[in-house]
Amino acid sequence: MPFPTSLPIPDPVLAIARKLEEAGWEVWCVGGAVRDNLLKIPNSDFDLATAATPDLVQKLFKRTVPVGVAHGTVAVFDPAGDLHEVTTYRRDVQTDGRHAVVEFGASLDDDLARRDFTINAIAYHPLKHEWRDPFNGKADLDAGVVRAVGEPRARIREDYLRIVRALRFAARFGFTIDEETWDAAKAEAEGLGHLSAERIRDEWFKGIETAQKPSHFAQLWANVGALQRWLPACAQRTAHSAQSQVLDRFAPRDAVLMTAFLSSDPAATLTRLRCSNAEIERGRRIGMYRDAWPTVVTDLSVRQWMAEVDVAVDDLLAMAVAEGWGGELAEVAARVRASKAPLHISDLAITGKDIMDLGVPQGPDVGVLLEALLDWAIQHPESNTREALLRQATSLTAELPIPEELKRRITGHMQKPEGI
Repeated sequence: MPFPTSLPIPDPVLAIARKLEEAGWEVWCVGGAVRDNLLKIPNSDFDLATAATPDLVQKLFKRTVPVGVAHGTVAVFDPAGDLHEVTTYRRDVQTDGRHAVVEFGASLDDDLARRDFTINAIAYHPLKHEWRDPFNGKADLDAGVVRAVGEPRARIREDYLRIVRALRFAARFGFTIDEETWDAAKAEAEGLGHLSAERIRDEWFKGIETAQKPSHFAQLWANVGALQRWLPACAQRTAHSAQSQVLDRFAPRDAVLMTAFLSSDPAATLTRLRCSNAEIERGRRIGMYRDAWPTVVTDLSVRQWMAEVDVAVDDLLAMAVAEGWGGELAEVAARVRASKAPLHISDLAITGKDIMDLGVPQGPDVGVLLEALLDWAIQHPESNTREALLRQATSLTAELPIPEELKRRITGHMQKPEGI
């Protein structure tokens, strides 16, 4: 199919391009937005490639951010305050599989030649409406093929992340990977060990969230050797077809949850990927409670379950629904939430101060009593009132697993609240 006559370039991008051209510097739209628009996927985040060096770009525009000057990239503010990346034509002069040293003064074709895949090496002139496609990327887009620019193994050795980027694009667009590119990716998979956990995490998370079928994406990682090197605890579930296909039913797509679902040790996997402490804690709780479901689904059993699993409720419900059996559990959980039934101490109609006002000394004994009152209120949510809870405190004291001395103290100090 021929190239379209034009692309829908946003006005702020056109203004930047026009200013560069008027100053005598050639400029083209490149990258993912060009590719996506050719695939009829909405994407207005157009990047610009230009002959102007970073210092010239900074002089030409009043408001810029040097987001990657060493690699030629300057972000330019538009009048609305949005940023648009402008990158100088460049060629690689040295790479180590993780980082590249570049030099400027290259041509557009030189710049396109250093890109990873042909589908990402297409340029469009936003003012002249011309196309530059030296590696036949449009043909590969039409055929649904991910193909390395130039010699695949050499291209991958420049940056081993290109192995998993190929997998992400293939899974996102439903493309196949060119045979030579695939063979090179498998042959160079050892190089993935040289990459940082953060780069691997970002590719894995973006891939599993954007794939047409996340199970296929995970299988690609397994087949190329990336899963065994970076996510070995996910290998068993990925190999089990029925379990891995559950990934395709997760809604919404949540990379932390989906990774935890695949992993036999979610906290360890998320730690290896250098996730945040909050994400690792999510993984820990998912791993702790994913086999601790209510044996019978009733309002009471679900209230008790929700109180126990705490912040992991939504993750576990999404997992149960994706597995195909959690519909009733999710409905009851929604009803429990709508009822405002107490599930945490903070939901109780009394506080620790109320307990201390009755004569219980400040300290761990207050917490013991509040926990017991929460257990009672979960069973009797309609009685979550200050008066009822204070009244219940005395009768609960005899049953609490606390020292007899404290029981006597509570009984002795507990006074009937005024008005009861």
